Amino acid sequence: MANISAFEVLGPNMIGPSSSHTAGACSVAFLAQKMIKHPITEVKFTLYGSFAHTYAGHGTDRALLGGIQGFDTDDKRIRDSFKIADENGLKYTFVPDDTVEDIYPNTVDIEMKNAEGKTVTVRGESIGGGKVKIVKINGVDVEFTGEYSALIVTQQDVRGVVAHITAVLSHLGVNIAFMRLFREDKGQIAYTIVETDGRLPASVVEFILDNPNVKDAMIVQ
Repeated sequence: MANISAFEVLGPNMIGPSSSHTAGACSVAFLAQKMIKHPITEVKFTLYGSFAHTYAGHGTDRALLGGIQGFDTDDKRIRDSFKIADENGLKYTFVPDDTVEDIYPNTVDIEMKNAEGKTVTVRGESIGGGKVKIVKINGVDVEFTGEYSALIVTQQDVRGVVAHITAVLSHLGVNIAFMRLFREDKGQIAYTIVETDGRLPASVVEFILDNPNVKDAMIVQ
């Protein structure tokens, strides 16, 4: 018999009727908004599978819009996320797409634009019990859950960048739990995702950026 945790029995602290359709949706958007400099001015949610069919009735839309505004799963402001977004001038659209079949049922693409005109697209999956996975960043296949503090580095796929990242983390005394490299193609844009046992110091970004082949670095925690 498989072992299950108390978390999986009781479910997450949340606003809304469904751990997958509300808490999970909120968590995906909450992680996504950490990957772009604020303020976010526009966001487009493209929903797939069951998300596309039930997003309004199950509160997935409110949860996504709450998460993108930085509301956690148990934040009562989720109920008023539409009103708050309107008051703050955040433009938002929801696009259900039921034409894609080869995709996880509770999947959403989140396209964000900030005040500087930068656009970042994140694909996330709500995998049950309020747990989630981020599986694409700007079209590149990745994988992380948000359960650990994470450093996400956008880089040119050339020799020495990964060694630079590990050297910086070692210098700062950061203990690596998981580290993976994802890339479009050899020599093209790549993402190194480092999940750590403890919180990452803000200074890590400055040190990581001190390499000409690093395009961007962000902390998600």
